[in-house]
Amino acid sequence: MPSPRFADHHAAQPPERESLEALITQARRLRGGLDAVRREASSADAPADPQQRWQRALCDLAVHHLDDLDGHLGQLREGLPADTADGGVADTEPPAAPPEPEPHERGSLLRRVGSAEWNLLTDEVSWSDELFAMFGREPSDGPLTLDELPSLVLAEDQEGLTTMVTNCLVDGRPIDGEFRIVRSDASVRTVHMVGEPVLDADGGTACMWAVLRDVSALRRSQQAVAETRESLQRQRHIAQTEHRLAVELQQAVLPPWRGSLQFPQSGPATLDLAGHYLPAGTRALIGGDWYDALQLPDGNTLLSVGDLTGHGVTATSGMAMVLGALRGMAVAGQRPGPLMGFLNQLLDTAAQPALGSAVCCRFDPATRLLEWAQAGHPAPLLFRGGTGRALDPPEGVLLGATTGAVYTQRTEQLAPGDLLVLHTDGLAPRRTHHADAAHEGAERLLALAPRFAAARSAQDGVRIVLEEFGSAEREHDACVLIARVGA
Repeated sequence: MPSPRFADHHAAQPPERESLEALITQARRLRGGLDAVRREASSADAPADPQQRWQRALCDLAVHHLDDLDGHLGQLREGLPADTADGGVADTEPPAAPPEPEPHERGSLLRRVGSAEWNLLTDEVSWSDELFAMFGREPSDGPLTLDELPSLVLAEDQEGLTTMVTNCLVDGRPIDGEFRIVRSDASVRTVHMVGEPVLDADGGTACMWAVLRDVSALRRSQQAVAETRESLQRQRHIAQTEHRLAVELQQAVLPPWRGSLQFPQSGPATLDLAGHYLPAGTRALIGGDWYDALQLPDGNTLLSVGDLTGHGVTATSGMAMVLGALRGMAVAGQRPGPLMGFLNQLLDTAAQPALGSAVCCRFDPATRLLEWAQAGHPAPLLFRGGTGRALDPPEGVLLGATTGAVYTQRTEQLAPGDLLVLHTDGLAPRRTHHADAAHEGAERLLALAPRFAAARSAQDGVRIVLEEFGSAEREHDACVLIARVGA
């Protein structure tokens, strides 16, 4: 409803009909594209995911804005008369556009906008039919005066409305604000009101006019966007915190040494050792993989690699528990087979049950004899004379899979110059998921036998492995531990 204040002003030139039709066409095409995006977001497989909820809320908010834009442009177009100044008929059909909205959608904006005028000189009040519908009142009930209007407003919003009206009537300020009303059906609506005072010849306020718009659905959509955004931010913060804790825990547990290490420091035969951790393609997936080497009190050397199921803090804390128990029992003199049995019992009775695989080796430098056991894990690979083979595995099921499982052990006689490679099964990305896919990493390692033959140290062997596997996009993280038998 225009203000009489501007009655003497020259009217602005109306926009061209062709421009409006083009804008309406663009708005409806955007609406159609947004519908496709919204359907895709609504059909997501993880409806409880905060990222999906936030995306759907943003889509709903954008839909409200585009619907309102289409309605406003439609109102503007309907208010333009056809150009018949030349005596001809109006322009033919407008540019091609998507189908018109359904009638209830086309009229929804008009029903959400109403106007009112309060005459302070005659006490007359006029409301549009749309405003009666917005407030849930029958026209026969009559419009509300400015004194009666706060009776339908929520108590916490009454002061704000009173301030806006007072500023308009007394100081001549325009009105632009929101308040919530309670309709007769007890539903709550959010109303946005804009208006101005109309001054008399003496500069006093003669009446006040206003346009009121029901923005309830828009505010609900905005609130949903804000809430889902906050939920997503909280989840990301939690995930980042857990990831940082997992990384810190992993770094604290894995061997601190970098480069090559020799056990024992002196003696008839030493092991030249080097290990490396290879992260998953998605760095957020910090798993429970480990590698470890430890010189035991009796002069033997403990070698182990393993993997616990899961990712994050749970996996790394479980890995820390298992690796700590493994080291402790090895220092106490437990042989690889019985040691695996105790680790199985530990996981089977843990507060957070988990499955794991592992290889545990004990090397005697005096005899160069390797004693080892495994729990559902890839066997160590032995490279000698330019060829490689997997050691024959002893019996052993996954840790934590069966109560009271028995783990046997085997021995292998090593020779000077031998290269022993221990690894976890995530080393190579699985291109397929058939039964033999888990052995792909071992097969590719065995194919490196000629290159391993030229390696002068364990660290050289690690470099060869990284050249082969380091750039691969792995589904899971992995570890490799290489031991080279000295003369």
